[in-house]
Amino acid sequence: MAEHVLERRLGLGHATAINMTDMVGIGPFITMPMVIGMMNGPFFLYAWIAGAFLSFVDAMVWGELGTAFPKAGGSYNFLKEAYGKNGAGKLMSFLFVWQTMIQAPLVIASAAIGFAKYFSYLVPLTPLTEKVVSGSVVVLIILLLYRKIEAIGKISVFLWSGVIVTMFWIIGGGIAHGNFLAPLREINTGINIDYAFVTAIGFASVKSVYSYLGYYNVCHLGSEIKNPSKNIPRSMFISISGIALLYLMMNISVVSVIPWQHAKNSEFVVSEFIQVLFGRSAAKVATCLILWVAFASVFSATLGYSRIPYAAAADGEFFAVFGKLHPTKNFPYVSLLFLGSLAFIFSMLFKLSDVISAILAMRIMIQFIGQAVGLMILHKAKNRVEFPYRMPLFPLPVILAILMWIFILISTGSSLMEGGLVIISFGTIAYFIKAKLRREWPFAARTM
Repeated sequence: MAEHVLERRLGLGHATAINMTDMVGIGPFITMPMVIGMMNGPFFLYAWIAGAFLSFVDAMVWGELGTAFPKAGGSYNFLKEAYGKNGAGKLMSFLFVWQTMIQAPLVIASAAIGFAKYFSYLVPLTPLTEKVVSGSVVVLIILLLYRKIEAIGKISVFLWSGVIVTMFWIIGGGIAHGNFLAPLREINTGINIDYAFVTAIGFASVKSVYSYLGYYNVCHLGSEIKNPSKNIPRSMFISISGIALLYLMMNISVVSVIPWQHAKNSEFVVSEFIQVLFGRSAAKVATCLILWVAFASVFSATLGYSRIPYAAAADGEFFAVFGKLHPTKNFPYVSLLFLGSLAFIFSMLFKLSDVISAILAMRIMIQFIGQAVGLMILHKAKNRVEFPYRMPLFPLPVILAILMWIFILISTGSSLMEGGLVIISFGTIAYFIKAKLRREWPFAARTM
């Protein structure tokens, strides 16, 4: 019986569409009021600039690792290679998969919950019917992803077209009917660079960075990307540049019509923006497009995350059942169904406000900081790894990325940092139990 393997079917356009649909989910629409409220002034745009800058610098780390190890699973492979396949890399990669099994369904659930929140602009929902809507979104996503990868690439491009229409309508509305340049002229009004400002931009950047997450999704699909040495870094930098421009113009457009003092307290700020300009009927259409965007984001994120447990299982480092590919459609269906089922449960249990900061706190320590340190270890290794993409000014971008991630981690709050450490601690215990039973590092017998 022939062995099923993932095939390289996704080009630069597909990869960029997958990244960007993951990035522009419900995030910018629900976090915009949060960012404005935390900054509490017209200088809130700096939080979006900070999020873009961090993403761009961190993408250099992902670019080097993604092109050196273009395999399914992304960070799972990066951590294993950086810290040693037969050494501490086993622990680090296991911890990444461990936290992903919790964090990935939370990401999927957060987008589904956000979808239900905005849906309530169209149809008033009770707490129970909100859960029904969010759970139904997860189920529909799983049904759409249950097919071959090339079909998924086409679906991603189709969904991305809806994202573009939505963003350009919002931006065009502000340009045509609002005082579009006013927010830029007032960006420094009342600003005072002190401890309070730094603290505020830290809190606000937690929300803005959440809205940029997904620029690296292409790395999780490394085994399915054509010409990965070029398409992986290009798709990330194109995605971040394009999304940063869209986010800034969207924020400027909205507050040029709705004053920031009002926008910071609005639950449906973009829908209200369209309503002011074009009326209630147009606002309903815009809300439908926002829901399209949210749905597209859940689609893209679920696709990328489903490859992580598969990669670990195919490598013999996770439960073997997750390594199974569909016999005819050739995709990791067990991994997809498991993460989707857990996301469905989370969408029933949690509130949106509870998960955004938790998502970042959980992944910063092992994934973002862990692999940045790992890249520096790889660069110093005697058996030098070939990096098809090389970042400029190495190692300065890596050091800068680590420092910024530490700042964001601190800004999530002590309780979430402690929660992340608890999850890592339980994962470490689980790994050592597994390693002891299977006689793996650090319990493996020494060989000559």
